Amino acid sequence: MAENENQVKTKLSRGVWFAGAGGFAVGLMIAMVGVYFIMPSMMIVTAESNYPLEETVTRIENRANELGWVVSGGHAVDMNKSLGSHGVDFEPAVRLVKICHPDSAKSILTTDRHISCLMPCTLSVWQSDEGTVYLSKMNIPLMAKMFGGNVAKVMGGKVSSDEAKILEGILRH
Repeated sequence: MAENENQVKTKLSRGVWFAGAGGFAVGLMIAMVGVYFIMPSMMIVTAESNYPLEETVTRIENRANELGWVVSGGHAVDMNKSLGSHGVDFEPAVRLVKICHPDSAKSILTTDRHISCLMPCTLSVWQSDEGTVYLSKMNIPLMAKMFGGNVAKVMGGKVSSDEAKILEGILRH
């Protein structure tokens, strides 16, 4: 009789273990699917501007320069004009403001050159089909956490802080 009890306990123990492992695996799969569908919407942040398109761009460029940032090429990229020069007409308006803080860039490029594909920081100022002006950008704090190390320190620190200062008062909250 004691032998049957031990067999039953062993089977129950194995069943509990397999059920726990199976539950963990299913939970992990559900979490991964959730991340797959949610992550893209978390990576890009979009907000409405308080100003018309060109004024939004000018305010960003001026504020970036005041804080020691450099606007790559000296001005925003006019995507409509750029595409037009290749025979592609496109409306409504889209401008890319590519900004870089030299000291922050040097710090990241010294330790993590592969991150250069994300540089400089690009702020997209664009109009909806109805004419509303929006700004879209990378979620810098989230990106910083994902990379860790020096990238997290620089992007999660000065870059994120300065970006908030650059956009202060420009975006509707």
